[in-house]
Amino acid sequence: MRTIRASAISLILCLLPAIARAGGGAPDFVRAYVAAYRAGVPSFARQTGLACSACHYQFLTLTPFGRRFKLNGYTLMNQRALTETDSTNGGRLDLGPFAMVSAMASASLTHVQDTLPDEQNNAVALPQELSVFLAGRISSKMGVFSQFTYAGPDAAFGMDNLDFRFANTTTFGSGTDVVYGVTLHNNPTIQDLWNTTPGWGFPFIGSEGAPAGAAATLIDGGLSQNVLGLGGYALVGNLVYGELTVYRSAFQGAAAPSSVTGAIHGVAPYWRLAVQKEWEHRYLMVGTFGLHTSVFPDALSGPTNKFSDVGVDAQFESRLGTGNLVARGSWIRESQTFDAGGSTNPKNTLKTIKLNASYYPRQWLGVSGGFFQTTGTADDGLYAPDPVIGSANGDPKTSGFIGEVDLNPWENTRLGLQYIGYSNFNGGSTNYDGSGRNASGNNTMFLFCWLAF
Repeated sequence: MRTIRASAISLILCLLPAIARAGGGAPDFVRAYVAAYRAGVPSFARQTGLACSACHYQFLTLTPFGRRFKLNGYTLMNQRALTETDSTNGGRLDLGPFAMVSAMASASLTHVQDTLPDEQNNAVALPQELSVFLAGRISSKMGVFSQFTYAGPDAAFGMDNLDFRFANTTTFGSGTDVVYGVTLHNNPTIQDLWNTTPGWGFPFIGSEGAPAGAAATLIDGGLSQNVLGLGGYALVGNLVYGELTVYRSAFQGAAAPSSVTGAIHGVAPYWRLAVQKEWEHRYLMVGTFGLHTSVFPDALSGPTNKFSDVGVDAQFESRLGTGNLVARGSWIRESQTFDAGGSTNPKNTLKTIKLNASYYPRQWLGVSGGFFQTTGTADDGLYAPDPVIGSANGDPKTSGFIGEVDLNPWENTRLGLQYIGYSNFNGGSTNYDGSGRNASGNNTMFLFCWLAF
């Protein structure tokens, strides 16, 4: 979703209540998680009756219990269900006695080190995003997380993230527990349980008004909200997790894929495998995932362009002093074959690496930092010279660091300050676009306010 400019006064009005509260000292409450943007919206809190810290260290990092809640289909409930009392007609009813509706709003201010051509710096967005959620238990074995978002820059309201789940449990062998289920969703990796894959990876929020590198793997948002995936998953013995999903094009705003939409040829298979181990105050996951996609670039017949993504990831969690440390990392390699054209080279590769960690020393404070890098085959057809967004040498290399400080004065309020610094941007550190712009000119300061209700 894109950002739009709005009144700076409106942003300040959004921030004032939280600033006033924070100024009076750190509040004594459980670790804050703004129920927004992920499986943790206010309707889930009403459904479970649990403090936010049961499922989240903080915004948006899930605890082992939070992953279990998602794995089991968002069905955990602490209230009596509405059930069928008249058994003579054979009907069955199992509804939760709570509202499934929640909302989220975010506002932001973006400062880019070197002002973008023909744009005003210090752009303010209100809202950056405004979302309505329908999320919660549908029945004893079915649940949903769905998000509908108004994007300010597009001045449009549409379907955002969607994840329907059926989940059940069983045992086999000598009593090994198995949780298994089916997921129907619209964004590869949005169904994942960890904060390492693209769907829920750090940073959890960012500016849409700042430049971004020209290259990204297809699995990293390239199909989001334009596919529908049906998959099955299982966690065996609380140790090994596996998933297989297939995706088919499902474009918003079109009844069916056409010759101009870039439809998937057949289906795109996705796989996921992870091994986890949990101790009293520590947790470790090591995994791998991948997606293979054949795409018609501008016709529904003939040759296709093929993208094969393979990734490895890890997440480590540990108690540290009175707080918690969460470290995350992922590496993705994408092989590209352009049988249908669109590039200078017939075959390319693209690699991304993300390493980051968050430390939550207090229940109201979070500090995060990380390194990111994208490298790949130089290709003038894909990465042509262009002011700001282009590459003078056709090289997609973009690298840098990111830091963020978050204050959570209330459980449904977050104030954050994020900084992104670039050492390389689209293949260079100086005059990378051929128009005189340096990589450091895209360094971005991002101030945001995040509310859920």
